[in-house]
Amino acid sequence: MRKTAIGAALLLLLAACSPSGGESTTTTSMVTTTTMPPATTTTAEVADFPATVVADNGEMIIEERPDAIVSLSSVATEMLFEIGAGPQVIAVDDQSNYPADAPMTDLSGFTPNLEAILSYEPDLVVISFDPGDLVAGLESAGVAVVSYGAAVVIDDVYRQIERLGIATGNHEVAVKVNEGIRGDLESVTARVGGAGEGVTYFHEIDNTLYTVTSSTFFGEIYSLFGMVNIADPADEDGSAFGYPQLSAEYIVAADPDYIFLADTLYGESAETVASRPGWDVLSAVSNGRVVELDSDVASRWGPRIVDFAESIADALTVSG
Repeated sequence: MRKTAIGAALLLLLAACSPSGGESTTTTSMVTTTTMPPATTTTAEVADFPATVVADNGEMIIEERPDAIVSLSSVATEMLFEIGAGPQVIAVDDQSNYPADAPMTDLSGFTPNLEAILSYEPDLVVISFDPGDLVAGLESAGVAVVSYGAAVVIDDVYRQIERLGIATGNHEVAVKVNEGIRGDLESVTARVGGAGEGVTYFHEIDNTLYTVTSSTFFGEIYSLFGMVNIADPADEDGSAFGYPQLSAEYIVAADPDYIFLADTLYGESAETVASRPGWDVLSAVSNGRVVELDSDVASRWGPRIVDFAESIADALTVSG
């Protein structure tokens, strides 16, 4: 399990070092065709095309509403289903375990196989990063592809959701989804009041003590509550891109008020933290403030960021 956790952390680091949302001057024309439009296609959806879409891999024109989407990003999968594009999705990668009705396959987003992807005859492929020549291969095959990497700030989440809405013909729904997320985050932070102001925390990605700073998307969520990240001084020069690896001694010396575990999927818990040498003296441990997060929710920047914020809010209000 430990190797799996370390691998997940490194993949997160890789994605985080390729921030999303930047504009590009590269323009390509992607002509997509569909053999049998679904019965649910409306005149308004058809009128949305051709659509100009901006992604990390450039700007492109999608000629027709895609009805055979393959998602190789667990975050994109969540976004697609949230904006109503679920019926258009024909296959998702082996990490897209949410929502439950997503058509999961053995396709990999980290080591993608071009031939396997093309076997689904997609007219749009959504990825989180290009490990080599995937984008070039898909474009050569005449398949539109959009890439959206890790969110750096919360606005990147809204931007990705809206752009996927444009790419799939679900723009109006995407706008409403964003409005809902904004409103929910405001409500969550409002109910906490000042309980989080000045409270220190450590967010654990894995048991090798990789973490996040306030400069990251996840750190920004904590900052909404006024919380103070003990990892910030460890990456003041930005050399770790906001994802430094701390030492146990550093954490014990910082003595955070709360410890949030994003690695519960890999066996970490309040009990395992308390059993670490020297950690039993930490304030978070002695005060019962080691918070076990849902590993998926705490590692994805999709629509469930509200659930992530709710977990933080619950911890602050229950023991604050």
